[in-house]
Amino acid sequence: MRTRAGARADDVYPDWVTMTTDFAGSRGTDGGSGEPGAGAEALAALNAAAIQLEAAQQPMWPDTAALSEVVDTLASYPPLVFAGECDQLTQRMAAASVGDAFVLQGGDCAETFASATADNIRDRIKTILQMAAVLTYGASVPVVKVGRMAGQYAKPRSSSVETREGVTLPAFRGDMVNDFAFHESARMPDPRRLVQAYHASSATLNLVRAFTTGGYADLRYVHEWNRGFVANSANSRYDKLARDIDKAMRFMAACGADFEAMRTVEFYAAHEALVLDYERPLTRIDSRSGRLYDTSGHFVWVGERTRQIDGAHIDFVSRISNPVGVKLGPKADIDEVLRLIDKVDPDRTPGRLTFITRMGAGTVRDALPALVDKVTASGATVTWICDPMHGNTFEASTGYKTRDFEDIVEEVRGFFEVHRSLGTVPGGIHVELTGNDVTECLGGAEKIIDADLEKRYESLCDPRLNHQQSLELAFVVAEMLGQA
Repeated sequence: MRTRAGARADDVYPDWVTMTTDFAGSRGTDGGSGEPGAGAEALAALNAAAIQLEAAQQPMWPDTAALSEVVDTLASYPPLVFAGECDQLTQRMAAASVGDAFVLQGGDCAETFASATADNIRDRIKTILQMAAVLTYGASVPVVKVGRMAGQYAKPRSSSVETREGVTLPAFRGDMVNDFAFHESARMPDPRRLVQAYHASSATLNLVRAFTTGGYADLRYVHEWNRGFVANSANSRYDKLARDIDKAMRFMAACGADFEAMRTVEFYAAHEALVLDYERPLTRIDSRSGRLYDTSGHFVWVGERTRQIDGAHIDFVSRISNPVGVKLGPKADIDEVLRLIDKVDPDRTPGRLTFITRMGAGTVRDALPALVDKVTASGATVTWICDPMHGNTFEASTGYKTRDFEDIVEEVRGFFEVHRSLGTVPGGIHVELTGNDVTECLGGAEKIIDADLEKRYESLCDPRLNHQQSLELAFVVAEMLGQA
């Protein structure tokens, strides 16, 4: 992994790699002492790979000494999540792979430090909870709620630089790396931002746990919020489904259902494992098993741009025990995907590996069947999730990057049709969304048009579904699940 022009990661990691055995005990995932031995050796091997393998899409840090200090600092911090929670999510993902659960992954395209406020976090959680309640009824199985949050502070870029009016600067790679403001000092990658990302993620997780276990997630509240959504005349087409859910709630109450037990929910955090100088120092040895876990999040995924079979990102996720995902686009080579399964999930552990497909509405029915068929024939048990966002991005006539709600729905519909035709399981959806009333994606019941985009276009990277569009998508997918 190159840390700056002409420098390699051995400028940053050599002492840490050799010291791993000495301080591995202080880096347990549960605060315990941890046992040296196999776990420490695995951690040393993981960090040695930082020297041996090239990693795509990494920042060109200008100050290697500062990076080394940050890496040591992150390695000394407590874990953000725990191994037992990750194992629990693996079980939930396994259930989704065979149709006994359905996964909802949702959140910002790229979190920002400025948006890590109580109100914004609450509104995102509220949106996901509302969507999950509708999907639970449609699927008649538990919905696994996974926030694309508390770590999604970095983004891959198609170019390493950006040019405006003849001025060329480093591309904005997310708040974890540099600032969006277009001037030289702001765009210079700063490793100290990795520490800031850790603290912002910690604060976010603290609020997430408070909201989801403190009564805010009470099913009765969530149902009332959804009734308010359907009361809007623009959403009247979903009135029947909402009334059916209302009838089911009254039936449960009449039967003496314990609604107090429904005041809390399981909620997991996920992000793309992109900046390895953040992920590696947060990888810890589980004192129960001696296995490695990336404690920056419960679930991490590798993107389409970084999933090279011999690259550092796939090597990294192959060594940790978290449930992991890999994004696959329409040009994914089937033989390479099969080799990827062997590398990341050699033991064929249910729930271990998720494929997040991002095909595009016009391509999904052609590109997905052969991929699903070959993977299934290989005997691998993976969880299939549809990302209907990234394959449907285009530039509007007004110059804004956008997506059309109908394209998003159409890709999900095609995803379901392919799995239905093959007798396989559509395991979930992966959506970029916000709890705010932004105007970034076209269409939906509110009929957002090109001219509306400028009203509240707030994303620094890709366009997100707003609160109303997210709920509408949930009702549409619930109908699909009901038909399945």
